[in-house]
Amino acid sequence: MNDTAPEIHVLDHKVRLLQAKEGFRTSMDSVFVAAACKAKDGNRVLDMGAGVGGATFCLAWRVAGAHVTGVEIQKSHADLAQQNIALNNVDGRVEIVCADIRDYVPDEKFDHVMCNPPYLEAGHYTPSPSLERALALGHHESEMTLLDWINAGYNNVKSGGTFTIIHRADMVDKIIKALGRRFGAVEIIPLYPRMGVDAKRVIVRAIKDRKSPAILNAGIIMHEEGGEYTKQANAILRDGQAIG
Repeated sequence: MNDTAPEIHVLDHKVRLLQAKEGFRTSMDSVFVAAACKAKDGNRVLDMGAGVGGATFCLAWRVAGAHVTGVEIQKSHADLAQQNIALNNVDGRVEIVCADIRDYVPDEKFDHVMCNPPYLEAGHYTPSPSLERALALGHHESEMTLLDWINAGYNNVKSGGTFTIIHRADMVDKIIKALGRRFGAVEIIPLYPRMGVDAKRVIVRAIKDRKSPAILNAGIIMHEEGGEYTKQANAILRDGQAIG
């Protein structure tokens, strides 16, 4: 284990991650966006804003025949993600690139793009005194907007490929607006903390250049009344089950 970066585990210890002490912290959101990506064996997948590779390595574990590229702007996080390649025995199937996704231009567009962007935009936060954490949260003079993330997704995915994003539920209208007419077959998957409680998170999947109407999915209930994870949430968080 790295002396300066603690090791955490997700998918019930199936995925190992060296995680930075400051900045973006791998959470269940990374697991969920990876589970929602429609990747299959032989596909190329882009994880935008990959951090230390939470979503990247969850997807690489679930779809053993996929090739995943994680693009991360912070060198310290990208360096840890690079170390996590060996930690998870996925050399040759995972590539980490240190770059701003607004500037990143791949040799070939991807079959699928996924992202778990910062949840706060300009004017909606108190900037962090830590540059590492500020960058991770999107708090920087050149910070990205939600539209920037979706534009980057559009630019990097093939026609007919999917774009998958996880965000706050109260941002779903902005996500749909930013997708515009460039994407179709939009699927909205709410994540409910428990039965009868409003969703706090939402996954949105869409297909580039598709014209099909939107679908509001029944969603996923995260917790039972007693606080334990539901059977469905456990299957995703522990067993690596895909969100169909």
